[in-house]
Amino acid sequence: MTSTARLKNFIGGVWCEPAGAEYLPVVNPATASPLAYVPQSDAAAVGSAVEVASRVYRNWRRIPPNDRAQFLYRFKTLLEAHQTELARTITDECGKTLAEASAEVRRGIENVEVACGIPTYLQGWNNEDISPGVDEHLFRQPLGVVAAITPFNFPAMIPLWFLPYAIACGNCFILKPSEKVPRTSVRLFELLEQTGLPAGVAQLVHGGRPAVDSLIEHPGISAISFVGSTSAARQVYGRAAANGKRVQCQGGAKNPVVILPDADMELTTQIVADSAFGCAGQRCLAASTAIAVGTAGDRFCAAISEAASSRRVGYGADPGVQMGPVISSESRERVERLIGSGCVGGGRILVDGRGKTVDGFEDGFFLFPTILDEVSPTSELARTEVFGPVLSLIRATDLDEAIAMINCAEYGNMASIFTTSGGAARKFRYEVEAGNIGINIGVAAPMAYFPFSGAKASFLGDLHAQGRHGVEFYTQTKVVVERWP
Repeated sequence: MTSTARLKNFIGGVWCEPAGAEYLPVVNPATASPLAYVPQSDAAAVGSAVEVASRVYRNWRRIPPNDRAQFLYRFKTLLEAHQTELARTITDECGKTLAEASAEVRRGIENVEVACGIPTYLQGWNNEDISPGVDEHLFRQPLGVVAAITPFNFPAMIPLWFLPYAIACGNCFILKPSEKVPRTSVRLFELLEQTGLPAGVAQLVHGGRPAVDSLIEHPGISAISFVGSTSAARQVYGRAAANGKRVQCQGGAKNPVVILPDADMELTTQIVADSAFGCAGQRCLAASTAIAVGTAGDRFCAAISEAASSRRVGYGADPGVQMGPVISSESRERVERLIGSGCVGGGRILVDGRGKTVDGFEDGFFLFPTILDEVSPTSELARTEVFGPVLSLIRATDLDEAIAMINCAEYGNMASIFTTSGGAARKFRYEVEAGNIGINIGVAAPMAYFPFSGAKASFLGDLHAQGRHGVEFYTQTKVVVERWP
């Protein structure tokens, strides 16, 4: 890819420009300069991809699982060989530091590794003589053509939550990445092409709302995977389900961390700062609310304020930078408005990250770490997913009150506790209504062989991404009862 290339779709094994498409700039958030131009595909482009996939599927599903896995082994090797290059691509179009981007690629590779075990994951079960001379078997079979609609914040990892499992199970797969970060997906598909994967098994269609609508409505698509805001997840889930599709939708989050008085304050501060400000707070497992219990409040407040003030912000490829920009000027304006709303009802700004620039990158979409104290649990800031480097501090008298605050919230993606008490930790993990729980962990991101278990308004569906859930989502069980006279 040249620096200002017109990106193409990948359909039927061919890189092609959709006819008559409008092109939008892909912007480096650290410089506000264009990196490439991405097409806004229409229903015709989606229809072409589905038609190819439907035709290829008839042969692809008959390939033995062990043979399908060989393409993923090759893909894993190529991803590892190009990890540094992929990380730089992510930094340039998403804004992360190189360390964060490299870690993202590694987590994506883990999913490819897990999907390589598909011969075992696809095993069914059976019983002989359920009745005299009658046997019963369960098989897992692919669904057909499936699609994923992915967000900007993890341009490599989240597509790899879905793609490896979908094709390993024998489906044909269509990816519609975020139009804000399409260059990473293009590079993933260029590497996938080098594996020799049959044309049409995996395809890439760029675009915005029209492409999404076409995927949701097309009768040739059997399942939709989605990651985005809760409002968008509800729309996708409702419409796709109404069109008879299997759906999994990862929505928004508002992840609380509880700090007890017995926590190791130095370690806790470091971990919470990395959780709240890593990736500029633009991840669905970012800590956004810290509930300090009892005497932990003042100590944690002072320590986290110092950590926020001293964090080095800049262009993610520069040495020593700890946090990059947010994705766009619109995103920065939205977060700044939410910061202002936090002062309503008594909230106090301790560290204000607004109105600052980075030398040499004055046009970048930078927002520095921000801390607010005494935020009302009922305020807009406390209830809204910020998706920026903002941490709200709330005080609680005891653990019961902290748990009650968490369970009253709309979201249930992650919740963490920092303590040296095993009893408090067990009470927390048992009672808190969230799908991912951290004990002295700031980002409770499951390994690839565990499901990404969002709950409540953070997830719509039954089967999550990754691991066995991914295999179950992308397969249909078939039960066979047979007698041979």
